[in-house]
Amino acid sequence: MVRAMTSDASLIARYDARVPRYTSYPTAPHFAPLGDETYGGWLAAIPRGAELSLYVHVPFCDRLCLYCGCNTAVVRQERPKRAYAANLIKEIGLVAQRIGGAGRVTHVHWGGGTPTALPADCMVAVMAEIRARFAMPADAEVAIEIDPTSLDAAALAALKEMGVTRASLGVQDFDLKVQQAIGRHQSFEETRAAAEALRGLGINSLNLDLIYGLPEQTPDSVRITASRALALDADRIAVFGYAHVPWMKKHQALIADETLPDAASRLAQANVIREILEGPGGYVAVGLDHFAKPSDSMAQAMSTGTLHRSFQGYTTDAAPILIGLGASSIGTLPAGYAQNTPSVSAYNAAIAAGRLAAAKGVALTADDRLRRAVIERIMCDLAVDLPAMAAAFGADPAPLLRDGAGVAPFVADGLARFDGARLEVTERGRPFVRNIAALFDVYLQKGATAPRHAQAV
Repeated sequence: MVRAMTSDASLIARYDARVPRYTSYPTAPHFAPLGDETYGGWLAAIPRGAELSLYVHVPFCDRLCLYCGCNTAVVRQERPKRAYAANLIKEIGLVAQRIGGAGRVTHVHWGGGTPTALPADCMVAVMAEIRARFAMPADAEVAIEIDPTSLDAAALAALKEMGVTRASLGVQDFDLKVQQAIGRHQSFEETRAAAEALRGLGINSLNLDLIYGLPEQTPDSVRITASRALALDADRIAVFGYAHVPWMKKHQALIADETLPDAASRLAQANVIREILEGPGGYVAVGLDHFAKPSDSMAQAMSTGTLHRSFQGYTTDAAPILIGLGASSIGTLPAGYAQNTPSVSAYNAAIAAGRLAAAKGVALTADDRLRRAVIERIMCDLAVDLPAMAAAFGADPAPLLRDGAGVAPFVADGLARFDGARLEVTERGRPFVRNIAALFDVYLQKGATAPRHAQAV
């Protein structure tokens, strides 16, 4: 059944602030300089037997998409790609050495950029090094992000040899006018051919990425894109709102502001996509912006309260530790967050010299851990019991309850319910879940970083 959706323009005007996506807490703008010695100590402190996830970042693409907010660059020469892959292999060794054999890897996620921009043999070599350096069960998930237009025979063969189990295809929008505006030409036929080729390898778990709020998009155009996406029969579909931050990503300045939809149109687009996915598609809404088939593990995790949120967005990966590999990658360790330098040249220099490449991070306080858990449950379950959460962390519930009282305007607008202990986001309030989660973000409350974040809707 398609649930009620929000269309009240006055709500959009009140709540369409710039707030974090909450793939971490504290969020990246609050990271501070972090040295090799500190990060190395955090790695060495990982307990034996701990489950680990690895994120491998490839900062290269074969084309520049104007909407992109990722740490990537167009690199067509093979030499720098091979040099980078060699340093990825060295970093894997350095990290494994610091950990000292602790833990086992249950999930590997390749992101970018475009991971398949690496030469095929380099991808295979990096994955082989991971398997050689870490304990990795046969059923571990290996996921990768793919640009369908760059998926050639060599890349397909590499994915098979790497043991990839899940692939995410970037779609964004099938409308030719929108594609022209964002510099990303990709036909439906190319995308379907990529999906069929991946399934031919035995990769049956497919995800699609769609984006609303792009230049030249309209509710009618996204309806066509969402309807066509259904024909690809993906297990999961992520629907992201375009984050226009030209002060951070200079190439986005090539997108004229007047071509961008306003907040009301953005929400209308999001609602239309949801209507198609939940209606004819039969997908289940997961958290803020994901959809999954009822049989998929993500939909099941949503219903059982075991869904998680990480730097890759919503995930069923329950490993408590994430180690980032490659330039700009971020890891989540028991002690805190650590981010590698975003500069490829600085990353290469550090690793080649035998040093770790961490540049920024933050050590987690007890309050950070508590609020991180509260925000994650709001983002994943759309509900949280504040006294129960405080009790689980041995904390005084009073500060959480005080912040929770800030939900009153959302309650008055029918976007949330709060009985003084349990806070719930209503279906009408789902588009504003980031705003509600932000009530518990003490760093955001201190001000000064909001312009760095994307629009809430």
